[in-house]
Amino acid sequence: MPLRSTDVPLCDLHDVVMLDLDGVVYVGADAVDGAATALQTAVERGLRPAYLTNNASRPATVVADHLRRIGMPVPDDADVVTSAQAVARLMAADLAPGARVLVVGGPGLRESLESEGLVPVDGPDGEPVAVVQGFHPDIGWSDLAEVAYAVGRGLPWYASNRDLSIPTPRGTAPGNGSLVQAVANATGLEPVVAGKPERPLFDESVRRTGARRPLMVGDRIDTDIDGATALDIPSLAVLTGVSDLQEIAGLDPRRRPTYVATDLRGLVETHEHVAVDGDVARCGRAAARLDGDVIRLTDGDPAETASVRALLGLAWATRDTRGSDADLRLVDGLGG
Repeated sequence: MPLRSTDVPLCDLHDVVMLDLDGVVYVGADAVDGAATALQTAVERGLRPAYLTNNASRPATVVADHLRRIGMPVPDDADVVTSAQAVARLMAADLAPGARVLVVGGPGLRESLESEGLVPVDGPDGEPVAVVQGFHPDIGWSDLAEVAYAVGRGLPWYASNRDLSIPTPRGTAPGNGSLVQAVANATGLEPVVAGKPERPLFDESVRRTGARRPLMVGDRIDTDIDGATALDIPSLAVLTGVSDLQEIAGLDPRRRPTYVATDLRGLVETHEHVAVDGDVARCGRAAARLDGDVIRLTDGDPAETASVRALLGLAWATRDTRGSDADLRLVDGLGG
Protein backbone atom coordinates (compact mmCIF):
# COMPACT_ATOMS: atom_id res chain seq x y z
CA MET A 1 0.00 0.00 0.00
CA PRO A 2 1.59 3.35 -1.02
CA LEU A 3 1.36 6.54 0.98
CA ARG A 4 -1.88 8.39 0.29
CA SER A 5 -1.52 11.94 -1.03
CA THR A 6 -3.73 15.01 -0.53
CA ASP A 7 -4.31 18.25 -2.44
CA VAL A 8 -5.60 20.06 0.68
CA PRO A 9 -4.42 20.09 4.29
CA LEU A 10 -5.08 16.75 5.91
CA CYS A 11 -7.30 18.30 8.58
CA ASP A 12 -9.78 19.41 5.89
CA LEU A 13 -10.58 15.79 4.97
CA HIS A 14 -11.79 14.66 8.41
CA ASP A 15 -14.31 15.75 11.03
CA VAL A 16 -12.60 14.26 14.11
CA VAL A 17 -8.94 13.60 14.84
CA MET A 18 -8.28 10.85 17.39
CA LEU A 19 -5.01 11.80 19.06
CA ASP A 20 -2.83 9.50 21.07
CA LEU A 21 -1.18 11.46 23.89
CA ASP A 22 2.14 10.00 25.07
CA GLY A 23 4.65 10.55 22.30
CA VAL A 24 2.24 12.55 20.10
CA VAL A 25 0.88 15.50 22.08
CA TYR A 26 3.30 15.36 25.00
CA VAL A 27 6.26 13.42 26.39
CA GLY A 28 6.18 13.31 30.16
CA ALA A 29 4.70 16.59 31.38
CA ASP A 30 5.88 18.66 28.42
CA ALA A 31 4.21 19.35 25.08
CA VAL A 32 5.83 18.10 21.91
CA ASP A 33 7.31 21.09 20.07
CA GLY A 34 4.78 22.61 17.69
CA ALA A 35 1.91 20.34 18.74
CA ALA A 36 -0.26 23.05 20.31
CA THR A 37 0.07 25.40 17.34
CA ALA A 38 -0.73 22.66 14.83
CA LEU A 39 -3.77 21.47 16.77
CA GLN A 40 -5.10 24.98 17.28
CA THR A 41 -4.83 25.60 13.54
CA ALA A 42 -6.63 22.33 12.80
CA VAL A 43 -9.43 23.16 15.25
CA GLU A 44 -9.84 26.61 13.71
CA ARG A 45 -10.35 24.86 10.37
CA GLY A 46 -13.20 22.82 11.85
CA LEU A 47 -11.49 19.62 13.03
CA ARG A 48 -12.69 18.31 16.41
CA PRO A 49 -10.01 16.79 18.65
CA ALA A 50 -10.55 13.59 20.62
CA TYR A 51 -7.64 12.80 22.93
CA LEU A 52 -7.24 9.03 23.31
CA THR A 53 -4.90 7.55 25.86
CA ASN A 54 -4.15 3.98 26.85
CA ASN A 55 -2.82 5.33 30.15
CA ALA A 56 -5.53 4.60 32.72
CA SER A 57 -3.80 6.11 35.74
CA ARG A 58 -5.32 9.63 35.68
CA PRO A 59 -8.98 10.73 35.52
CA ALA A 60 -10.03 12.27 32.22
CA THR A 61 -10.64 15.65 33.88
CA VAL A 62 -7.06 15.73 35.16
CA VAL A 63 -5.78 14.86 31.69
CA ALA A 64 -7.95 17.61 30.17
CA ASP A 65 -6.59 20.19 32.64
CA HIS A 66 -3.02 19.14 31.86
CA LEU A 67 -3.64 19.44 28.12
CA ARG A 68 -5.01 22.96 28.55
CA ARG A 69 -2.04 23.98 30.70
CA ILE A 70 0.38 23.00 27.95
CA GLY A 71 -1.64 24.89 25.34
CA MET A 72 -3.72 22.19 23.66
CA PRO A 73 -7.27 23.00 22.52
CA VAL A 74 -9.75 20.97 24.60
CA PRO A 75 -13.27 22.28 23.91
CA ASP A 76 -14.86 19.84 26.39
CA ASP A 77 -13.62 17.41 29.06
CA ALA A 78 -15.56 14.71 27.19
CA ASP A 79 -13.05 15.08 24.35
CA VAL A 80 -10.56 13.16 26.52
CA VAL A 81 -11.17 9.40 26.30
CA THR A 82 -9.10 7.04 28.42
CA SER A 83 -8.69 3.29 28.38
CA ALA A 84 -9.98 3.38 31.96
CA GLN A 85 -13.31 4.73 30.71
CA ALA A 86 -13.42 2.18 27.91
CA VAL A 87 -12.68 -0.79 30.17
CA ALA A 88 -15.18 0.43 32.78
CA ARG A 89 -17.93 0.59 30.16
CA LEU A 90 -16.95 -2.87 28.95
CA MET A 91 -17.11 -4.27 32.47
CA ALA A 92 -20.41 -2.56 33.25
CA ALA A 93 -21.91 -4.36 30.26
CA ASP A 94 -20.67 -7.72 31.60
CA LEU A 95 -21.26 -7.34 35.34
CA ALA A 96 -24.29 -6.62 37.50
CA PRO A 97 -24.81 -3.04 38.76
CA GLY A 98 -22.90 -2.48 42.00
CA ALA A 99 -20.52 -5.37 41.33
CA ARG A 100 -17.35 -5.23 43.42
CA VAL A 101 -14.13 -5.11 41.43
CA LEU A 102 -10.56 -5.66 42.58
CA VAL A 103 -8.58 -2.73 41.16
CA VAL A 104 -4.84 -2.61 40.59
CA GLY A 105 -4.21 0.78 39.01
CA GLY A 106 -4.52 4.51 39.55
CA PRO A 107 -7.33 6.92 40.47
CA GLY A 108 -8.42 7.25 36.84
CA LEU A 109 -9.41 3.59 36.79
CA ARG A 110 -11.26 3.79 40.11
CA GLU A 111 -13.17 6.92 39.10
CA SER A 112 -14.22 5.38 35.79
CA LEU A 113 -15.52 2.24 37.48
CA GLU A 114 -17.54 4.30 39.95
CA SER A 115 -19.00 6.34 37.08
CA GLU A 116 -20.30 3.11 35.57
CA GLY A 117 -21.90 1.98 38.85
CA LEU A 118 -19.21 -0.51 39.89
CA VAL A 119 -17.51 -0.63 43.30
CA PRO A 120 -13.68 -0.66 43.44
CA VAL A 121 -12.08 -2.73 46.22
CA ASP A 122 -8.44 -3.26 47.19
CA GLY A 123 -8.14 -6.93 48.09
CA PRO A 124 -9.86 -10.26 48.63
CA ASP A 125 -11.56 -9.01 51.80
CA GLY A 126 -13.68 -6.78 49.57
CA GLU A 127 -15.21 -9.92 48.00
CA PRO A 128 -14.63 -8.90 44.37
CA VAL A 129 -16.37 -10.67 41.51
CA ALA A 130 -13.92 -9.41 38.86
CA VAL A 131 -10.45 -7.89 38.63
CA VAL A 132 -9.10 -5.05 36.47
CA GLN A 133 -5.53 -4.00 35.88
CA GLY A 134 -4.30 -0.58 34.76
CA PHE A 135 -1.03 1.33 34.83
CA HIS A 136 0.28 3.22 37.85
CA PRO A 137 3.98 3.83 38.59
CA ASP A 138 3.63 2.62 42.18
CA ILE A 139 2.41 -0.88 41.29
CA GLY A 140 4.64 -3.55 42.83
CA TRP A 141 4.99 -7.31 43.14
CA SER A 142 2.34 -7.65 45.82
CA ASP A 143 -0.21 -5.88 43.60
CA LEU A 144 0.52 -8.18 40.69
CA ALA A 145 0.32 -11.17 43.00
CA GLU A 146 -3.20 -10.14 44.09
CA VAL A 147 -4.28 -9.99 40.45
CA ALA A 148 -2.78 -13.44 39.83
CA TYR A 149 -4.50 -14.89 42.91
CA ALA A 150 -7.86 -13.45 41.81
CA VAL A 151 -7.46 -14.72 38.26
CA GLY A 152 -6.44 -18.10 39.64
CA ARG A 153 -9.68 -18.21 41.64
CA GLY A 154 -11.59 -17.84 38.38
CA LEU A 155 -12.52 -14.14 38.51
CA PRO A 156 -13.01 -12.43 35.14
CA TRP A 157 -9.84 -10.47 34.33
CA TYR A 158 -9.80 -7.15 32.46
CA ALA A 159 -6.94 -4.84 31.49
CA SER A 160 -7.04 -1.23 30.41
CA ASN A 161 -4.33 -1.81 27.78
CA ARG A 162 -1.31 -3.90 26.85
CA ASP A 163 1.30 -1.30 25.87
CA LEU A 164 4.60 -3.00 26.63
CA SER A 165 6.41 0.32 26.97
CA ILE A 166 5.79 4.04 27.50
CA PRO A 167 7.92 7.03 26.44
CA THR A 168 9.29 9.19 29.26
CA PRO A 169 11.64 12.20 29.29
CA ARG A 170 14.48 9.82 30.28
CA GLY A 171 13.71 7.21 27.64
CA THR A 172 11.44 4.19 27.21
CA ALA A 173 10.06 2.49 30.32
CA PRO A 174 7.88 -0.59 30.97
CA GLY A 175 4.19 0.00 30.34
CA ASN A 176 1.02 -1.66 31.60
CA GLY A 177 1.39 -4.46 29.08
CA SER A 178 4.62 -5.55 30.71
CA LEU A 179 2.82 -5.79 34.06
CA VAL A 180 -0.14 -7.59 32.51
CA GLN A 181 2.26 -10.03 30.87
CA ALA A 182 3.75 -10.87 34.27
CA VAL A 183 0.31 -11.97 35.46
CA ALA A 184 -0.33 -13.84 32.21
CA ASN A 185 2.97 -15.67 32.67
CA ALA A 186 1.99 -16.66 36.20
CA THR A 187 -1.56 -17.78 35.42
CA GLY A 188 -1.43 -19.00 31.84
CA LEU A 189 -4.52 -16.88 31.12
CA GLU A 190 -5.21 -13.71 29.14
CA PRO A 191 -7.35 -10.66 30.05
CA VAL A 192 -10.09 -8.89 28.13
CA VAL A 193 -8.45 -5.66 26.91
CA ALA A 194 -10.09 -2.30 26.18
CA GLY A 195 -7.23 -0.07 25.01
CA LYS A 196 -5.64 0.29 21.61
CA PRO A 197 -5.27 -1.68 19.41
CA GLU A 198 -8.47 -3.31 20.64
CA ARG A 199 -11.80 -1.91 19.53
CA PRO A 200 -13.46 -0.58 22.74
CA LEU A 201 -11.41 2.63 23.06
CA PHE A 202 -12.03 3.54 19.41
CA ASP A 203 -15.74 2.80 19.78
CA GLU A 204 -15.97 4.95 22.89
CA SER A 205 -14.32 7.84 21.05
CA VAL A 206 -16.66 7.59 18.05
CA ARG A 207 -19.67 7.37 20.37
CA ARG A 208 -18.69 10.54 22.22
CA THR A 209 -17.79 12.64 19.21
CA GLY A 210 -20.21 11.32 16.61
CA ALA A 211 -17.27 11.00 14.22
CA ARG A 212 -18.13 10.14 10.62
CA ARG A 213 -14.72 10.72 9.00
CA PRO A 214 -12.21 10.13 11.81
CA LEU A 215 -8.43 10.17 11.50
CA MET A 216 -6.22 8.39 14.03
CA VAL A 217 -2.86 10.00 14.89
CA GLY A 218 -0.32 7.98 16.83
CA ASP A 219 3.34 7.26 17.46
CA ARG A 220 3.08 3.49 17.91
CA ILE A 221 2.49 1.05 15.11
CA ASP A 222 1.48 -1.82 17.41
CA THR A 223 -1.33 0.09 19.13
CA ASP A 224 -2.39 3.32 17.41
CA ILE A 225 -1.85 2.35 13.78
CA ASP A 226 -2.68 -1.36 13.98
CA GLY A 227 -5.90 -0.53 15.83
CA ALA A 228 -6.97 2.07 13.30
CA THR A 229 -6.12 -0.20 10.37
CA ALA A 230 -8.22 -3.04 11.80
CA LEU A 231 -11.23 -0.70 11.90
CA ASP A 232 -10.58 0.86 8.46
CA ILE A 233 -9.83 4.26 10.03
CA PRO A 234 -7.20 6.31 8.13
CA SER A 235 -4.08 6.95 10.20
CA LEU A 236 -1.23 9.42 10.51
CA ALA A 237 1.96 8.14 12.13
CA VAL A 238 4.20 10.76 13.72
CA LEU A 239 7.87 10.33 14.63
CA THR A 240 7.87 12.00 18.05
CA GLY A 241 7.40 8.87 20.15
CA VAL A 242 8.09 5.14 20.04
CA SER A 243 8.04 4.02 16.40
CA ASP A 244 10.72 5.59 14.19
CA LEU A 245 10.93 5.84 10.42
CA GLN A 246 13.19 2.80 10.20
CA GLU A 247 10.52 0.64 11.86
CA ILE A 248 7.78 2.07 9.64
CA ALA A 249 9.88 1.46 6.52
CA GLY A 250 10.01 -2.25 7.36
CA LEU A 251 6.26 -2.75 7.74
CA ASP A 252 4.30 -5.21 5.65
CA PRO A 253 1.64 -3.55 3.47
CA ARG A 254 -1.23 -4.56 5.77
CA ARG A 255 0.27 -2.65 8.71
CA ARG A 256 1.32 0.57 6.98
CA PRO A 257 -0.14 3.92 8.10
CA THR A 258 -2.06 6.01 5.58
CA TYR A 259 0.18 9.06 6.16
CA VAL A 260 3.47 9.75 7.96
CA ALA A 261 4.88 13.07 9.21
CA THR A 262 7.61 14.14 11.58
CA ASP A 263 5.07 15.60 14.03
CA LEU A 264 1.55 17.03 14.33
CA ARG A 265 2.29 19.67 11.74
CA GLY A 266 1.37 16.90 9.32
CA LEU A 267 -2.27 17.57 10.23
CA VAL A 268 -2.23 21.03 8.67
CA GLU A 269 -0.09 20.25 5.63
CA THR A 270 -0.78 18.79 2.24
CA HIS A 271 0.81 15.40 1.60
CA GLU A 272 2.29 15.61 -1.87
CA HIS A 273 2.43 12.68 -4.24
CA VAL A 274 5.54 10.48 -4.08
CA ALA A 275 6.86 9.63 -7.54
CA VAL A 276 9.14 6.58 -7.57
CA ASP A 277 11.29 6.02 -10.64
CA GLY A 278 13.63 3.07 -10.20
CA ASP A 279 16.12 3.92 -7.45
CA VAL A 280 14.89 7.50 -6.99
CA ALA A 281 11.82 8.93 -5.26
CA ARG A 282 10.64 12.54 -5.34
CA CYS A 283 8.06 14.32 -3.21
CA GLY A 284 7.77 18.05 -3.78
CA ARG A 285 11.23 19.52 -3.26
CA ALA A 286 12.53 16.39 -1.52
CA ALA A 287 14.29 13.45 -3.15
CA ALA A 288 15.71 10.12 -1.97
CA ARG A 289 17.98 7.62 -3.69
CA LEU A 290 18.58 3.90 -3.18
CA ASP A 291 22.22 2.82 -3.12
CA GLY A 292 22.48 -0.91 -2.48
CA ASP A 293 20.58 -1.42 0.77
CA VAL A 294 20.82 2.22 1.86
CA ILE A 295 18.16 4.85 1.16
CA ARG A 296 19.57 8.34 1.44
CA LEU A 297 17.88 11.74 1.40
CA THR A 298 19.53 13.69 -1.43
CA ASP A 299 17.34 16.82 -1.46
CA GLY A 300 15.14 18.45 1.14
CA ASP A 301 15.00 19.19 4.86
CA PRO A 302 14.96 15.99 6.96
CA ALA A 303 12.40 17.56 9.34
CA GLU A 304 9.82 18.20 6.60
CA THR A 305 6.96 15.90 5.68
CA ALA A 306 7.99 15.80 2.02
CA SER A 307 11.38 14.36 2.98
CA VAL A 308 9.79 11.71 5.19
CA ARG A 309 7.45 10.77 2.37
CA ALA A 310 10.25 10.53 -0.20
CA LEU A 311 12.33 8.23 2.00
CA LEU A 312 9.40 6.09 3.04
CA GLY A 313 7.83 5.90 -0.40
CA LEU A 314 11.08 4.60 -1.85
CA ALA A 315 11.53 2.13 1.02
CA TRP A 316 8.05 0.66 0.58
CA ALA A 317 8.36 0.47 -3.20
CA THR A 318 11.72 -1.31 -2.84
CA ARG A 319 10.39 -3.79 -0.27
CA ASP A 320 7.35 -4.52 -2.43
CA THR A 321 9.67 -5.26 -5.34
CA ARG A 322 12.42 -7.18 -3.55
CA GLY A 323 10.21 -8.93 -1.01
CA SER A 324 9.47 -8.54 2.69
CA ASP A 325 12.93 -9.79 3.72
CA ALA A 326 14.66 -6.79 2.10
CA ASP A 327 16.97 -5.24 4.73
CA LEU A 328 17.01 -1.50 4.02
CA ARG A 329 18.60 1.28 6.04
CA LEU A 330 17.35 4.88 5.94
CA VAL A 331 19.94 7.56 6.66
CA ASP A 332 20.47 11.34 6.72
CA GLY A 333 18.73 12.34 9.90
CA LEU A 334 15.63 10.16 9.64
CA GLY A 335 15.80 6.62 10.95
CA GLY A 336 19.58 6.34 10.68
